[in-house]
Amino acid sequence: MRLAGPLRIVALVVTVGLTWIVVSILLGGPGSGFPRIQQLFTSPENSATAEPRARKYKCGLPQPCPEEHLAFRMVSGAANVIGPKICLEDKMLMSSVKDNVGRGLNIALVNGVSGELIEARAFDMWAGDVNDLLKFIRPLHEGTLVFVASYDDPATKMNEETRKLFSDLGSKNVKDLAFRDSWVFVGAKGVQNKSPFEQHVKNSKHTNKYEGWPEALEMEGCIPRRTMAS
Repeated sequence: MRLAGPLRIVALVVTVGLTWIVVSILLGGPGSGFPRIQQLFTSPENSATAEPRARKYKCGLPQPCPEEHLAFRMVSGAANVIGPKICLEDKMLMSSVKDNVGRGLNIALVNGVSGELIEARAFDMWAGDVNDLLKFIRPLHEGTLVFVASYDDPATKMNEETRKLFSDLGSKNVKDLAFRDSWVFVGAKGVQNKSPFEQHVKNSKHTNKYEGWPEALEMEGCIPRRTMAS
């Protein structure tokens, strides 16, 4: 019975000592500003060891465009379900959200000097009138940029004049464009060479990503602005 008092004192001292050690570890020592506790409540994304997120530039490009260039990114439609997108200088010109896309060819005309949108329209190439498309692209002014993204079927209503007009804008694949192919293209009125901005995937049951349709195409890049004299 006589040892009960001293044992209680020893137990109390040990308890206080252990508590002090735990508190010191959590607080990180005097003047530390509670770094250990902060670490407990810091997410991996905010920690010093987390990898920094890749910076995105205009239209989501991984690198900025040089001066006097226009940044663009475009995606063709996926099957007949997801509509195409055309982005220029961080502005969405055409998309399902803007409610200005449709089956066929989705075309945005842009001033090649200022980069401003002139007009954007969708042309039904399955059941529409191809003359509407011809009236749209025949009178283009020199230097006008033409952004084209397919959705579902881009070619059924195409005739020889349509293909020639797109070829004159710089397309090398329009001559082979067929039913339900995927196609994205950027051309310009008055170009002398074929455009470097074009992708085309044929509709083939052996390689289609979707049942009856090939994969959607995505293209991005930097287009030199036209000068007033060009």
